[in-house]
Amino acid sequence: MNRKIRVLVVDDSAVVRQTLSDILSSDPRIEVMATAPDPFIAAEKMCRETPDVITLDIEMPRMDGLTFLHKIMTQHPVPVVVCSGLADAGAETTLKALEYGAVEIIQKPRLGAKLFLEESKIRICDAVKAASVAKVRFVPAITQTPPSFPADVLVPGLHKSALSETTEKVVVVGASTGGTEALRVLLQAMPLDVPGTVIVQHMPENFTAAFARRLDSLCRISVREAGNNDTVIRGRALIAPGNKHTLLKRSGARYYIEVKDGPLVCRHRPSVDVLFRSAARYAGKNAIGVILTGMGSDGSKGMLDMKNAGAYNIAQDEATSVVFGMPREAIKAGGVGKILPLEAIVQEVMSRTGG
Repeated sequence: MNRKIRVLVVDDSAVVRQTLSDILSSDPRIEVMATAPDPFIAAEKMCRETPDVITLDIEMPRMDGLTFLHKIMTQHPVPVVVCSGLADAGAETTLKALEYGAVEIIQKPRLGAKLFLEESKIRICDAVKAASVAKVRFVPAITQTPPSFPADVLVPGLHKSALSETTEKVVVVGASTGGTEALRVLLQAMPLDVPGTVIVQHMPENFTAAFARRLDSLCRISVREAGNNDTVIRGRALIAPGNKHTLLKRSGARYYIEVKDGPLVCRHRPSVDVLFRSAARYAGKNAIGVILTGMGSDGSKGMLDMKNAGAYNIAQDEATSVVFGMPREAIKAGGVGKILPLEAIVQEVMSRTGG
């Protein structure tokens, strides 16, 4: 396609609108078609021309971003990238944005920090390009929040009794665009005896902890944000913290997590390649690799390393992927053993691990 991706920037701050416009316009594949200080003006401009992608702030005058997002997705779906400051207090709001159909959540750039702005430029432009090819769908006018079953996910003594089994198998998962919903489906299907699971989902800091808490409330297994030196045990999934690389390590019979700083790898931090390569080194044939929906090629080289080390790898199929970029690249690289629809992946993992 030679046509540029046309973006509507919606934010109440004139400085942020200008900064985002400059960042997006610096990419030769992207064009800022218009900006708007609030949803009402944005709606007027959308009546004249439909954008390919919208970047949307959450807190705005006259109508908040969540309400506007819900109206878009129930009436005329357009790929939306939520660009928010993502303070801890607002993380639950951004999770709601994903439920309402936002394709990506990215962190609003801190003005004046050169390195942060440079990295933000990569993330923001990549998010818009991923959104432009994402499959968007109508959201029901009345959105129902899935029920929470806290009593069902509290199983006393599970982790202590499972500790001796942690050397048998370990599951490592990578995801990006569309991955938050894919991970919910994947983790909700996991039984309590699933091997210890480590996940990299491309998302900014101050968001992963709330994301993990929400998944923990919905799943039978325990889900939490990974911390340095956390033990990887059965019945628990650890999600890499935003803006930190997460590696799988091993000490004797114990798998554990190392969380560390470092440069962007394959344009991301955390990077799926970093996790997968560490799994190849420290888990080898005891690892199961899973690559889910996402834009780009992060994870493809690491998954090939895992295969060469004896691991068994699974890729989500195109039909159930929001963006079939990362799975496609992993398949092309030769690192994938099986391609499956999202709903069938857990059954395959359990069959390969004796569950």
